[in-house]
Amino acid sequence: MATFHFENKRALVTGAGKGIGRDVVIALVAAGATVTAVSRTEADLTLLKQQFPAIRTVCVNIADAAQVQAALQNVGPIDLLVNCAGVAMNEPFLSTTLERFDATLDTNVRAAFVVSQLVARGMVERKTGGSIVNVSSVASTLALVDHTSYCVSKGALDQLTRMMALELGPHKIRTNSVNPTVVMTEMGRANWSDPAKAGPVLARIPLGKFPEVPHVVNAILYFLSDASDMINGTFLPIDGGLLID
Repeated sequence: MATFHFENKRALVTGAGKGIGRDVVIALVAAGATVTAVSRTEADLTLLKQQFPAIRTVCVNIADAAQVQAALQNVGPIDLLVNCAGVAMNEPFLSTTLERFDATLDTNVRAAFVVSQLVARGMVERKTGGSIVNVSSVASTLALVDHTSYCVSKGALDQLTRMMALELGPHKIRTNSVNPTVVMTEMGRANWSDPAKAGPVLARIPLGKFPEVPHVVNAILYFLSDASDMINGTFLPIDGGLLID
């Protein structure tokens, strides 16, 4: 893990209960930040709080805009935001239901919009600037079989990143996106352990492997840090070269 310093910085991370989001919380705490961890699963937050008593936890259904606004309205000043909450409901185009399509966009796009708007308003009012990172995917660029809702949601999230970078930039608020391919989280390993499934994808990656969680976390921390203070509206593929062709 790369070394970053976030003393006197206040961070909010959505999707903090598992996977990449959880590791982002841990890394930010280790780097000195004061962290608010947001998840819809109370048990995950309880475990995180037991391990890191200094963090603040907020349990809320991130896809419910009204709940999110109520839960976070008094969250306090935030300097750093990571929109990591996401779902993947993989179905063929002709089998995708409106309910699953809407649920995917509510979590992957609308939640990022709602949380970012709330946090950015505070940044603008305080005139302190800040950094926001949206966790997207190479699926924003690639059309993947059986991933209609997911691909559409990540494409929309990238466009949201562009708009935020454009309109928040004058307020010294930077917005960037990390766009990994399959990441070897616990779920990633479970879903991609079959060589018959993983082989064709790995064959398209020049480095011949999927990224591990620290690869994504390091990129997120870089975008949050002052080391990237001239980077705004950027999309960083973390894919071993998958998008080259």
